[in-house]
Amino acid sequence: MADLHKTTQSRRQFIKTGSALAAGLALAPQIKCSTNKVTELMRRPFGKTGRDVTTFGLGGQASIQWTPTDVDPVNIILKTFDQGVNYFDTSNLYGPSQLNFGKAFKELSLIPGRAGYDEPLRRSVFLTSKTHLRWAKGGEDRDGVRNRTNGVPGSFTVDDLKRSLSQIFGDGAGNYPKGAYLDMMLIHNLNTHAEVDALYTGYGNPDPGDESIGALAALLDYRDGTNNTGLNPNEEKLINHIGFSGHYSAAVMMDMIQRDYNNILDAMLVAVNANDKLNFNMQNNVIPVAKAKNMGIIAMKVFADGAMYTKPAGWSNEPRHVVRGVGSKKLPSRPLIEYSLSTPGISTAIIGIGEINDDPTRCQLAQNISSAQIGTEGLSEVDRADIEKLALHAKEGKTNYFQVHEGGLTSVHDLSALRADDAINLTWNSAFAGNDPLKIYEIFRDDKLVGKIDHKPQTSKKPFAYVDKITREVKPVYKVVAIDDKGNRMESVEVSA
Repeated sequence: MADLHKTTQSRRQFIKTGSALAAGLALAPQIKCSTNKVTELMRRPFGKTGRDVTTFGLGGQASIQWTPTDVDPVNIILKTFDQGVNYFDTSNLYGPSQLNFGKAFKELSLIPGRAGYDEPLRRSVFLTSKTHLRWAKGGEDRDGVRNRTNGVPGSFTVDDLKRSLSQIFGDGAGNYPKGAYLDMMLIHNLNTHAEVDALYTGYGNPDPGDESIGALAALLDYRDGTNNTGLNPNEEKLINHIGFSGHYSAAVMMDMIQRDYNNILDAMLVAVNANDKLNFNMQNNVIPVAKAKNMGIIAMKVFADGAMYTKPAGWSNEPRHVVRGVGSKKLPSRPLIEYSLSTPGISTAIIGIGEINDDPTRCQLAQNISSAQIGTEGLSEVDRADIEKLALHAKEGKTNYFQVHEGGLTSVHDLSALRADDAINLTWNSAFAGNDPLKIYEIFRDDKLVGKIDHKPQTSKKPFAYVDKITREVKPVYKVVAIDDKGNRMESVEVSA
């Protein structure tokens, strides 16, 4: 117990003082970029996938996408693999990222059909790519629906899937070998409810004759080797899991999960960092919903896409935006990584690497892997609050340019009161949480408290419900009050039956 207490005190002191980066190395095993792994990396269960993933995952951006002239992106992937990392992330939108993974995978003998193919090693890797295409067939121009690809204009979701396989495992020109697959394809960068509508078009009951089919129905065919959409005539099985990513609106992401009545979504990639609560936050809204559905949850934007450090708070589009240092004196990188990984529900955190170096104090890969060796309860709430204060050193906390800024506790949504015989059936949809998790709903009739219901993450479109027994002659007025863990309250509008 004495050693544990000493480690906890050291971490708190490190967080509060923002001391020299080398001080943080004492809190986890040292890892050098110049050698093979020196320790077994920590892993966590990855939701309902049945897989375990390392707490550090390699992000496919940074120097793997925006490669500075003096950096070898393939070497970053190889060194990460050498350290025992098993979760790798890329995307059809990340320029040459998939091609760089293809080069690395050739060196690692991970290409099916090639001499020396190491199938057990391939099974040990969890490889994820992404598509930003919302339609698998047809589709139409809709306000709020953005289709983007780095592939051929006019492409659909399946084209992006096969493009990933061709660039990572094949010739990069559209061909891929038999036996090639992705462990997961994510619907990328979900922003609007209109995009959710598009993605779910045909979901559950697709008809090959339909004019338009959304991405989910087609990806399900390529997961199961079926041809319900008519878009998988060879009945190929090219992916193992389906998920989605988002960093803008927690409300939209909650909608995406709640509409998945067949539970085909296995994972969610979500932005979460120490400035999350300054915005419409993810950790008290969509993350609990995903966790309640046993989805694997991947953290991203741990450093706010570099805005915590030298990069402006805006989207990257060239190599000069890649952050190549390791933290700063005011804001070390370790507590930011620990914060994201101690957020309840998180399985792994993907982090892009701009720089590797034989000096572990200057090597982003070594520092980030080392910092990721933390258990799910490795930080106390006091520690997390200290890190949130520390993160304010970065642009006064205004780092999360990619996230809805307006947050805070809201009232419940869609409150309804319907009379049925000698009772009133009240229904409503979840409130949104602010800085603190939601706890309870209080039901008032004519300003008198008549009931309470514990808040639970709303995992489907089935609303919360309360039945108030009352005589037919009475015409009451109701309201529901949302209350969070700190006792903050938000009243709904009043409704009558």
